[in-house]
Amino acid sequence: MSSYDIRNYGAVGDGVTKDTAAIQATIDACHAAGGGTVVVPAGATFLTGSIELRSFVELHVERGAVLAGSDDPADYTARFHVSALSSGVMRQDSDATLILITANDARDIAITGAGTIDGAGRHFIEEDLGYIYRCPNQRPFTVFLIGCTRVTMRDVRLVDAGLWCVRMTGCEDVLITGITIDADLKYPNADGIDIDRCRRVRISDCEISCGDDAISLKTCEEFPEHGPTEDVVITNCTLQTTSSAVVVGVDAVADIRNVVVSNCVIRSSHRGLSVNLGQEGNFENILFSDCVVETRIFHDSWWGRGEPIYVSAQPWHDKVGKIRNVRFRNIFARSENGAYINGLTAEHVTGVLLEDVRIELDRWSSWPGGQYDRRPFTTGEAIYAHNTSGIHVDSATDVTLRNCEVVWASRPENFSHAVEAINVDGLVIEGLRGEAAHPGLDAVNVH
Repeated sequence: MSSYDIRNYGAVGDGVTKDTAAIQATIDACHAAGGGTVVVPAGATFLTGSIELRSFVELHVERGAVLAGSDDPADYTARFHVSALSSGVMRQDSDATLILITANDARDIAITGAGTIDGAGRHFIEEDLGYIYRCPNQRPFTVFLIGCTRVTMRDVRLVDAGLWCVRMTGCEDVLITGITIDADLKYPNADGIDIDRCRRVRISDCEISCGDDAISLKTCEEFPEHGPTEDVVITNCTLQTTSSAVVVGVDAVADIRNVVVSNCVIRSSHRGLSVNLGQEGNFENILFSDCVVETRIFHDSWWGRGEPIYVSAQPWHDKVGKIRNVRFRNIFARSENGAYINGLTAEHVTGVLLEDVRIELDRWSSWPGGQYDRRPFTTGEAIYAHNTSGIHVDSATDVTLRNCEVVWASRPENFSHAVEAINVDGLVIEGLRGEAAHPGLDAVNVH
């Protein structure tokens, strides 16, 4: 395969000179010749604004090389109006977000190598509010690929994202493996990987630490022509986030289906394994298995209250779809809150199974407990006071708890039942191990 070194096209690599034009010229030359590898060589930092990949081009960042995003918004010529910063709804009067690395309708493209891609997020912070930053809407996606086919990301390290770090929209046959994402845990909207209206996606062996959702599956409003998200496999990842570690949702106005998540370790996150529907899409056939989850409570600027397992269908605005066929199998959880399953009505969440799920409840953070969080939720009380049960189900149909275990590592006053069920049609509990947190309470409270 032909190799094209960006230095041969004028890139300087001193971390000060803007090498955008040289990098783009290298990509264009590689594409014009029929494809090959564009090499970002080791031992240097190449400062750049927006660059666009072309079909049959592999961008290879060598070990010891840094491809660094500019601190100047004017250098980001790739821009797009998105719903990510306007509550999942398109607003054309908002600033277009910036993009560092993009591709549009390209085929057979790749981003590889053990080097570093720096998303420049630190340059787009307006104020440190203590537990979260305040940032402008106009900040860069690190990687945003649209309508591409046969996409590979392998081994590369991505740091300091200023917005969603890796966003795939309308892409097919995607492989993301062995990458590391290291973003500031106080940075809002700095998701790790977002899969939006994509098909046949495999994510494996990744290490992700970021402020917002580590891996999120979406169907955003701005790309209706690309259809649903379906046939997604996520496995062998280690995740830490101030929001949800793995979430199906939240930005979803079309369907998401056929998702398998397995063999993941989640540490010190605000939510663990989440199916969170707030818009008009329908979610179905989602399986989580063989995961270790640790969740804690953070400041309420971040959605969540420490739930290791979360299934919710509540309207973000005025309408919400339905969730059906969700399974959690062989999950070990240590958490400051219990599993939470909640629908707008019992018909909005159907066919949920928890099997061989162990939840050990404890308190170690300083934030208040005894609360549940329905966000995103704008039609009522989003965070509401309620004693903590090991498994809390409120408005659902056909819910099975099989061979589950609830353990109280500590017993503060607001810890209560092993299982609490409200307005559940077709609740089956088999082989439950666990008692209530305090004498005088029933282990299972159904009402």
